[in-house]
Formats: sequence, structure tokens, C-alpha cells
Amino acid sequence: MPTATVLDLSAAEREELERRVRERSARAEDARRARMILAIDRGDSYSAIAQALACNRNYISRWKERFVEDRLAGLYSRNLGRAVSEKTPKLEAKILAWTLKRTPRDGATHWSTRKLAKELSVTHMMVARVWARAGVQPHRLEHYQLSNDPDFERKAADIIGLYLQPPEHAAVFCVDEKTAIQALDRTDPVLPLSPGRAERHGFEYYRHGTLSLYAALNTRTRKVVGKTVARHTSAEFVAFLTQIVAHQPRRREIHVIADNLAAHKTKLVQQFLQDHPRVRLHYTPTYSSWLNQIEIWFSKIERDVIARGIFASKRDLSHKLLRYIRKYNEEATPIKWAYRNPRQRIRAGTRSRVTVH
Repeated sequence: MPTATVLDLSAAEREELERRVRERSARAEDARRARMILAIDRGDSYSAIAQALACNRNYISRWKERFVEDRLAGLYSRNLGRAVSEKTPKLEAKILAWTLKRTPRDGATHWSTRKLAKELSVTHMMVARVWARAGVQPHRLEHYQLSNDPDFERKAADIIGLYLQPPEHAAVFCVDEKTAIQALDRTDPVLPLSPGRAERHGFEYYRHGTLSLYAALNTRTRKVVGKTVARHTSAEFVAFLTQIVAHQPRRREIHVIADNLAAHKTKLVQQFLQDHPRVRLHYTPTYSSWLNQIEIWFSKIERDVIARGIFASKRDLSHKLLRYIRKYNEEATPIKWAYRNPRQRIRAGTRSRVTVH
């Protein structure tokens, strides 16, 4: 029966091993190896060590050799892990082809790493690595709306010109209405935010009615003019345009960017434009609301006020919306707007007519 030999521990090594044995917060396996090395150094037999530490001779021999070779550094675990499966260009191309051109047989709309791995008899991590390298994300879905406006290029260039090269001494406003904002009141009390727990709202609510919010964003200052109305009609739109004009100097040219809503093109609106020749209305192309900067601001007020708001009445809803606008205007800063790929839909050399003013 072989017996262990003395390892000739230094004072520093012995102190470190004894510290590992005593330490309560360390890994149990680290303490076990330290106890084993101390026992070997004392000259205990392999049988005694195996019985005391509930291990076998191979375990003792392996860690003794590592300690003799690297001293304390040899006592750390060495997890070699699983060998990476070979990923050949042909296999990678097959994974991508199945991902892009086929769908699962079970009727699912897209592949998961495990479904495709099972189908091709590879590991799901291999599929994940191929997808990551190719930038493929089958689980994601994005929506888009293609404009069918035959005059898209001219209209888009006109609006982009207003943003990037506005006429001198003119005011540019992005106008739209956020319709059917519900004044919802919760029937159950709101459970407030607390450490480890999100704010919670009850599912039941009471409707007090709806309001529409007209808003005009000044592209130079980013300040917003707002007005709440019971209904969004052509008359209300004209009244809101009148409010915008009233807040500007008498001779200032005003450009208004709006969408193609029918209420924006009525005879009443045309009459207003004839009566106010310094006001020009610019319509965005169809299905191109992203060209209107007011949509950026609408998404902000939706997040900040409307989505989680609790409103006791339509009057309370109106008060909170207008209060938000007043506070917002105190620290408003211009939007850094950019059209990053004009070559996609707008030919080089297309100019906005407003840039020549």
C-alpha cells in the first residue's frame, strides 16, 4: 500500500492552506483539496485520506501531482468543457438556407435554435453562433408601411427642406391631432412602486369619455402649442390654426406641416388659407407620418402622461395634458432630426421649393 510523501510546504503555503480549511464562505471543494494537501504533507496514507475526505486514490494522485507541479496555483479547477463541433462553410450555408427559406414542419412561423438544431442534427449553440455571425434574428419582427403617393419625392423633399434649410425669419410648425385619448379611472387602488416590485394597476377601469389633443411643434424651438377638444373636426382644426397665427408676429411667414386627413383639406381650411396668405400648408406623403416631427413628441407624451395616467374626468385629463405641455416648454430643446438615406426614395438634385425663399 503506497504512502504519501512529505511535500515540503513553505510557511506561506501552509498558512494559505490552513486559511482555506477554516474559511466558511469559500467553496467546499477548495477546503477539501487544502485538507488533502495538508494530510499528504503530514505523511498520512492514501487510504486514510480517502476515508477521511470521501474520495478515491485517483483523486488524491491527480491533485497531488498538480500541486507538485504548480504549487498553490495547481489546486484550481480546470474545466476543459466540451469540444466545439466543427462548423464547416457548407454546414453554415445549410443552416442559413434552412433559416431563410424554410419554415418548421409543425406549422410555426419561424425557427428557434433548438428546433432547427434538431432538424439538422447539430447543437443549438452552433445554430446560435451561425445566426449571430450572419446577423439573423428569426424571433424578431418589424412592421413597415410603404407610401403609395405618386408625388412622394416632391412632398418629402419639400418637408425635409423645411427641417434642414427653413426660410429665413419664418416659423415652421409640425401639426397633428392625437385623437380619442381615453380618460380612464382605475376602480382599484394603485399599488405603488417599491424595492423589488413594479407599480401595479388593477385590470378594471372606468371610462369618463375621450378627448382629442391638437398640438403644434415649433421646429426651431421645439416648444409646443396645445389645445384639447371634444371632437376633431375641420372647424376645430381651423380654430387651432388661428391660435397658432395669433401667437406669431403679424408679418411672419408660417409653414405648417400636416398629414392628409380629410379634415385638413376641407373648403373651410382652404378659405382660412386664402384669408391668411402668409400661412402655407405642407402635406406629408400618404403613409409617411414619420416625416412629421410632432409624432416624436406624441410618443413622448404617450409614455409620460397617457399610458399610465389616471384621470377622474375629461376635465382632469385636459388639465394634466396642458400642464405637461407648459412644463415641457420650459426646457424644450430642438430635435436633432436627420433623413439618413435620402438616396433610397429621393433622387440627388431634388430641391425643396421652400429653400429659395
